[in-house]
Amino acid sequence: MVRSELNKRGPLRVFEKSINGGLGKGHIGVLASKKGVGKTACLVHIATDKLFRGRHVIHVSFSQKVDHIINWYEDIFKEIAKKRDLEDAVDIHDEIIKNRVIMNFNSQGTTIDQVLKSLSAMMTEGHFPADSVIFDGYKLAEASPEDLDKLKSFAKEANVELWFSVSLNGESPTFNKDGVPTVLLERLKDLDVLITLKYEGDHVHFQVIKDHENLEPKDMTLKLDPKTMLIARE
Repeated sequence: MVRSELNKRGPLRVFEKSINGGLGKGHIGVLASKKGVGKTACLVHIATDKLFRGRHVIHVSFSQKVDHIINWYEDIFKEIAKKRDLEDAVDIHDEIIKNRVIMNFNSQGTTIDQVLKSLSAMMTEGHFPADSVIFDGYKLAEASPEDLDKLKSFAKEANVELWFSVSLNGESPTFNKDGVPTVLLERLKDLDVLITLKYEGDHVHFQVIKDHENLEPKDMTLKLDPKTMLIARE
């Protein structure tokens, strides 16, 4: 399969259609689930899809090491190339990683001001025209209203979309009648898109809880294959 056909037919087009064409620049999106369900894999797949389309991505990690993040990108790319029989895979790989930057921060003691200052420096002084920023491991559910305001302002002023993962603690996380995780209720107004992931049988399924101004839960007709960690149509 050639790259243009992959971009047109990939399952991420279904993902975008489910949220009215995508998250969009200046907006904040969240993937929420229990730990170990596949949020990081989903974020990497979303980022890789953008890279395939010539966009620029910054992946912000709050882990102690970034080796596993790099490995995620390599594994996801290899699975896509194999599953879709991608032509010129090596050349495409070498081309798209030039449009990806991975930044690492200590989860303890690092303020959101420091993170956003570093991102701004990368985009301006580093001449890296990011379209999307992936926040992996940032505790959004514990962020103060002031920090959320700073993130929203940054998204709009820098003209980027921000994606976050949120882990729902405990064996049985609680939700309200609309499917909103309890830990995110007070922050829901600051989120433009909220998607939850949960196991159903042997696959992970997606449900859109908030789609910009629409708060009516709906199934995404997508699943995450736990073997390949790829997003796929049901």
